Amino acid sequence: MIRIYNTLTQKKEEFQPIEPGKVRMYVCGMTVYDYCHLGHARVLVAFDVITRYLRHRGYDVHYVRNITDIDDKILRRADENGEVYSDLTERMIRAMHEDEAKLGVLSPDEEPRATAYIDEIIAMIHKLVSSGHAYAADNGDVYFAVESFPDYGKLSKKKLEDLVAGARVDVQEAKRSPADFALWKAAKPGEVSWPSPWGEGRPGWHIECSAMSTQCLGDTFDIHGGGPDLLFPHHENEIAQSECATGHKFVHTWMHAGAIRVNKEKMSKSLGNFFTIREILDKYPAEVVRYFLVSSHYRSQVDYSEDNLAEAGRTLTKLYHALRGIVPAKEADVPETGHDRRFIEVMDDDFNTAGAIAVLHGVANEINQYRRDGNEEEAKKSAAVLVRLGAVLGLLQQDPEAFFQADTGGELSAEEIEGLIQARADARKAKNFAEADRIRDELAEKGIILDDSREGTTWRRG
Repeated sequence: MIRIYNTLTQKKEEFQPIEPGKVRMYVCGMTVYDYCHLGHARVLVAFDVITRYLRHRGYDVHYVRNITDIDDKILRRADENGEVYSDLTERMIRAMHEDEAKLGVLSPDEEPRATAYIDEIIAMIHKLVSSGHAYAADNGDVYFAVESFPDYGKLSKKKLEDLVAGARVDVQEAKRSPADFALWKAAKPGEVSWPSPWGEGRPGWHIECSAMSTQCLGDTFDIHGGGPDLLFPHHENEIAQSECATGHKFVHTWMHAGAIRVNKEKMSKSLGNFFTIREILDKYPAEVVRYFLVSSHYRSQVDYSEDNLAEAGRTLTKLYHALRGIVPAKEADVPETGHDRRFIEVMDDDFNTAGAIAVLHGVANEINQYRRDGNEEEAKKSAAVLVRLGAVLGLLQQDPEAFFQADTGGELSAEEIEGLIQARADARKAKNFAEADRIRDELAEKGIILDDSREGTTWRRG
């Protein structure tokens, strides 16, 4: 039985989907005004692994991850750029898809955009206003009345009286209570807007996810996930408005990925330690970055540093070394093994990917031992196990030579390296060993490691 840590109850619980054998999961996606950063990569990869594992365990998963394509930040950035907001969002969505593809993140089953759900958002707001849970203010905005929902704060464990006491209210706002939040924002002059019963405007951020998730997955669904910064107020507000609008429990299990720190400090632009996914992928192979993210439990805090990325590269290289020069046995010829059972055991415990990585290294050690013993058939079977378990984590699906020879922006291209290796072979044939050693040293200085065997010379980037 899979056990998942539920942020709502703050404990691990046996996972029992609403409909046996099926999982309905919604994860808050990106607000597309800029390139995705490392924190986004953390969430993308974490819930990609969770989806892969649930499917590995036989569940029919319907995974929905939204896109917020209308928002204050989007409009502000588009204005700064002097471009139409939709041109900005389309460009950033394309970039997001490129980044996630490089990281091996599978596409969600549905990727709803806020601007395609305006009618559904308005209908949900209308329900809330009609039932007394929301009100139209004098300034044209519509607010959710937080005090109308007695359970407000049940996810974040915050008390409403403390929130009200500590709130700062802009003098321009027309809220009845400082804790109330906007469902509909009246349009400013020249701003993109849609018609509504309360005048021209656009949706608030929180209501978008409630409308999209319930439309795609129903009033109640199994899992809702997101980054650590979304727990409050975004997810808290989603619960309040959704349960008031539908009259049903919104979500059974709440999951939140851990935060990213950079050299033990919070990642932020003001500290100058803020990295986009594409900046990182310019320096490191995508699978190394994914391995780095997967090697920590999804709820744990991850510390990004040059040393930690280098270590991830070294340990992933060990796994690929075990697969190098071997053709894995056919999947049908390799039934479930003890490694498979151990993998399931650790992953069933709240998706413990750190434990799963340890299982992969155990399989790699087994392959190496079989090869030292000259037992190639058993090595091939173990290699098949390593590849299939790696696939659940989105790892080890490349040809090993492609991994070792991937161009990571080094001084030499693959063609130049192959040319130098041939020159070294010619020098050795002519018994010019000094020249052969010089070429090997030159390659080593440029991060190219040669491996000589009876079959010839292979190379990899160090």
